[in-house]
Amino acid sequence: MLQFWGDGSQAAMDLVNSIVVRSTDNFNWTFIFILAVVFYVYWSEINKKNFDAIFAGLALYGVHWLYEIGNAIIGHVTGYPLWSVSNESTTFILLIGVCWELSMMFSLAGIISFKMLPADRSTRYFAGDGKKGISCKLAGAISMALLFALVESFLAGTSNHSFIWVYKWWGVLPVFITTYIPFFLASNYVPDMAPARRKRFLLTIWGLVAILLIVLIPMGVI
Repeated sequence: MLQFWGDGSQAAMDLVNSIVVRSTDNFNWTFIFILAVVFYVYWSEINKKNFDAIFAGLALYGVHWLYEIGNAIIGHVTGYPLWSVSNESTTFILLIGVCWELSMMFSLAGIISFKMLPADRSTRYFAGDGKKGISCKLAGAISMALLFALVESFLAGTSNHSFIWVYKWWGVLPVFITTYIPFFLASNYVPDMAPARRKRFLLTIWGLVAILLIVLIPMGVI
């Protein structure tokens, strides 16, 4: 069953209020297996010297972490985040809106999106007859964003509340536009940036993530 918007219900609020971040109560060995898979994928790409794929993965994953930190801050300030994950759906909750399994998936999502692009990343669809067409990187980002938004709508409708949307104005459409499109724009465009610009982008993103986590977790904000 697909759920397209939050319902603003007391039940949804109660589910969010019951979330225990970074509790090991549900911990199991799948945590280690998933981590091993992620290491295997990244080291395989490094051994192949496919560094563009690594840049794509790190770009999306860094943006993902900034969004998750921002979501947790929103939850701290307003009482409820834009999205949450339930205790029952995961082995470990990292921040209120992201669990271990979801975060590890996003660590690979950028690599997957990048590898789905044509070998010639200058390809433009619907070009010709004087038309400039659409960049394959933009088309790929929009397509992946739509797919992920629809998957999230399924997760929001699961019986174990894999995703919880409290606000009535938050759902598939804002997730698609404001969250997933930027994610996949990062993975599809960052690898082709000039080396110095790409380096600044990745260092800035990951430096900011590190600072925010180091400061805000001990403060109890996220």
